[in-house]
Amino acid sequence: MKGYFLLFLHHHLPFVKHPEFSYFQEEHWLFEAIAEVYVPLIKTVRKLKEEETEVKLGLSLTPPLCEMLADPTLQGKLRQFLDRSLELAEKEIKRTEKEPEFNRLAKMYREHFLSVKEELERLNWNVLNGYRELAEKGAVEIATCGATHGLLPALQPVPESVRTQIKIAVKNYLKHFRRRPEGIWLPECGYYPGLEEELLKHGIRYFFLDTHGLLYGRPFPKFGVYSAVKTPAGGYCFGRDPESSKQVWSSKEGYPGDPWYRDFYRDIGFDLPLEYVKPYINPDGHRTYTGFKYYRITGNVDLGRKEVYIPEKAAERARVHAAHYHFCRAKQAEYLESVMGRPPLIVAPFDAELFGHWWFEGPLFLYHLFKNFSRYRVIRPVTPSGYLNENGELPVSQPATSSWGDKGYFDVWVNGRNGWIYYHLTAMALTLNRLRGLPRTPLNTRLLNQMLRELLLAQSSDWPFLITTQTAKEYAERRLKEHIYNFSKLKQMLDSQKPQESFLRKLEEKNSIFQELNFWEDWG
Repeated sequence: MKGYFLLFLHHHLPFVKHPEFSYFQEEHWLFEAIAEVYVPLIKTVRKLKEEETEVKLGLSLTPPLCEMLADPTLQGKLRQFLDRSLELAEKEIKRTEKEPEFNRLAKMYREHFLSVKEELERLNWNVLNGYRELAEKGAVEIATCGATHGLLPALQPVPESVRTQIKIAVKNYLKHFRRRPEGIWLPECGYYPGLEEELLKHGIRYFFLDTHGLLYGRPFPKFGVYSAVKTPAGGYCFGRDPESSKQVWSSKEGYPGDPWYRDFYRDIGFDLPLEYVKPYINPDGHRTYTGFKYYRITGNVDLGRKEVYIPEKAAERARVHAAHYHFCRAKQAEYLESVMGRPPLIVAPFDAELFGHWWFEGPLFLYHLFKNFSRYRVIRPVTPSGYLNENGELPVSQPATSSWGDKGYFDVWVNGRNGWIYYHLTAMALTLNRLRGLPRTPLNTRLLNQMLRELLLAQSSDWPFLITTQTAKEYAERRLKEHIYNFSKLKQMLDSQKPQESFLRKLEEKNSIFQELNFWEDWG
């Protein structure tokens, strides 16, 4: 054994729940992730375990995602989503019966959605049951995240906000997994020195940073990013290996750009007549993805000149790329071990949605990769705790303030387009500080609990990200303004001691995240 490989998949979506609508476009972020990423990943890891292949990886399931996956309203809408997809598959099979190359792809999608539905029925429609199974078998280790994926360095001006994001995350993890988390994926890898002291108070002993967060540490970590480091406060930090990450996610050099792989953007939701696809897209006629994609990437051509997708060719490319990736990691580990005098740790963290959503063949790539690890035994896959338990003496270094993302220092989430958000978040947090001395009456508790939910939902780093990237910008701004308004109106009810019952009940149903929350215990 020449080295360790730590694959870490970050699972996250912002909390989106709209019970007031039978169809809401942004809820489909969740349904698509379940059908294209979470269920295929669970099935892939389970298959590897059944074949007695050594499989170990780390992953995070953020509290908002856990809350949505366990929500009965969203589970009901997920059933409807799958039924619509299967109905569309039957229509597509009939429509393409005289076009064999498209017809077999339509049948492939029917089998895909049937397989997803069958797996969800086995899991009682709660994907968390699948992840719990894998964790109990030792295949995956599940870390938590900030309560609502709030960028912790940006919330630092009011320390209670940071503490509450961590405290509620741990409490929510305990609710869903019946134990406390050992690790955390810091939202956006956002870190500042001293943060780990708060993590350790809640039993969280490790976290992850982007490459420079570790390399700019003091003193320089002896083995760079190829070993976890112990911080002066006592926590452990893992740093991303840029070489192994870039080989996968780079749009220019990464495997997902291979011309034989399925093209994500060419979808029948945009290609076919509106009258035909309207029942399967936004009811207002706004075109969107259906999941039925018949073309491959092809190469550097426009969408209209794509060639037909051939699953067998794509599957072969996934096998070849997995072998190539394993070969590169083996040579990397052999060299590093020769200069380090100990087996290196190669940390490869990714957003989970890369594997299945953006890169349809991603789960198959992972299957072959773990097969290669098991066959050649040059590199051993590990979980974060598994590595820490095997490696007692680690370099001591104080990591540097940093984030991942463009430029590496929070610019995506704090800039001229979205800086206004933090004035409101700070004011709302300071307001909650002033309200801690109120009498603990049932009405005050109910109102303050919902005010805290509104603040937490507003703190999500997804909203400034979407504003910066101009993707779903209008929805992100609307959500932010909605939470700020809700907080203000609840404060008025608190001051007057006159609740507007219908408004409050509506908020409690829609923004129902963290039913275990208690303002008096959890704020600060």
